[in-house]
Amino acid sequence: MSLTDKAKNKAQQMAGAAKEKYGDATDNEQMRAEGARQQSGAQTKQAGENVKDVGRNMKDAFNK
Repeated sequence: MSLTDKAKNKAQQMAGAAKEKYGDATDNEQMRAEGARQQSGAQTKQAGENVKDVGRNMKDAFNK
């Protein structure tokens, strides 16, 4: 996975956490849910990228 993808996923996760905390502080259920959804999406993308990395590493190991 490229460093750019990792940074984008982390930024999205941090933005979601900020929204969720803002929703908690203001008792705004919609903002809280949006933040949680954004964090979840970023974590899912990160997991998919990790699976791709494992596949590439296995491919490289068999090609040596």
